[in-house]
Amino acid sequence: MDSMASGERPRAVVIGAGIGGLAVTAGLCQAGWNVRTFERAESLEPVGAGLGLEPNGLRALDALGVGDAMRAGAAGQELGIRRPDGRWLLRSTNGRMLEERFGDPVILVPRARLIDALAGLIPSGVLSLSAEVTSVSADGRVGTPDGPVDADLVVAADGIGSAARAALLPGHPGLVYSGHTTWRFITPAGDGPAPAMSETWGRGAVFGIHPMAGGQVYCYGAAPAPRGATAPGGDELALLKEIFGGWHDEVRAMLDLVSPSAVLRTDVSELAAPLPSFRAGRVAFLGDSAHPMTPHLGQGACQALEDAVTLARFAAGADRAGVPAVLDRYSAARMPRTRMIVKRSHQASVMYGWTSPLAVALRDGVVGLVGKVAPNAAVAGIAPVLDWRPPAA
Repeated sequence: MDSMASGERPRAVVIGAGIGGLAVTAGLCQAGWNVRTFERAESLEPVGAGLGLEPNGLRALDALGVGDAMRAGAAGQELGIRRPDGRWLLRSTNGRMLEERFGDPVILVPRARLIDALAGLIPSGVLSLSAEVTSVSADGRVGTPDGPVDADLVVAADGIGSAARAALLPGHPGLVYSGHTTWRFITPAGDGPAPAMSETWGRGAVFGIHPMAGGQVYCYGAAPAPRGATAPGGDELALLKEIFGGWHDEVRAMLDLVSPSAVLRTDVSELAAPLPSFRAGRVAFLGDSAHPMTPHLGQGACQALEDAVTLARFAAGADRAGVPAVLDRYSAARMPRTRMIVKRSHQASVMYGWTSPLAVALRDGVVGLVGKVAPNAAVAGIAPVLDWRPPAA
């Protein structure tokens, strides 16, 4: 058994090396903890395409020391909402509304770039790949390929289907399908001018276009679909063209440019009910294991980064005896905020999913009116989401 020796630095085990797991590993190492992180995948090659980093997520990355590395050369994004016929409902008046209000725009980066930056913060020997955790208990004992490990703190960053969550909170109802599927891809922008940043809202579906650095564009679509369904013959691009092929020119152009093999499809699930706590004994739940959300606010990665920085800040200077207080503080700080964001994201998914012509006309009318007479109101409306700063230690 690998156990904690007297006088050693406090020990943490992190389960999972996605964005949240890597970030909390880096943060705990920076705080002086002895950390081991176990990832069942063979490599850190990310599953995904582009990734939105909003001002709150960038502040979390600043706390870890890689915010400027993500900003360097990244393409800033602004507000822009269109109808399927291409008419603008709301658009940033000067291209800098978000930056002027929050200090940063939203930036788009390849997911791999963020993974590489976070992994670069982690000392050699901390991260174990092809290493699946087989068990976890509330007292901090973790079953690993090397045998059981006793930790002062365990961080369950094992994703939306968290085995740790299921084991430690057996009475929780778990996941429920949201009714939506998403498609994501990165494509070259083509020879013409870069497309405008936009999110186009239709009847029950949405399509986003986000220019990136290096002449690439990140796109996503979302639409209702049966859980577990796939496109006929596995051709997801053909299905996207069927759903969105009648939309405005820039949507069609992106679908004509992308390779079929670049399209990723993911069903969207949520928790049937919020977790009662983000801790169970010496175990902290983080990221999608704690608060999976629909992608409609683009906050999944940013909230995992907030979790990671908050936990690492609170853990700085703590010893084994202080871990329960650290976890109480972490849970109290993160639960209200993430519940608010999960709720907002769910509400957005419902609004985007409206199919009634009357409801869609009302939605578009309200957004269009705001865009004409009070565009800054849209920015003020997302302030509770984006106006976050790392807590003091």
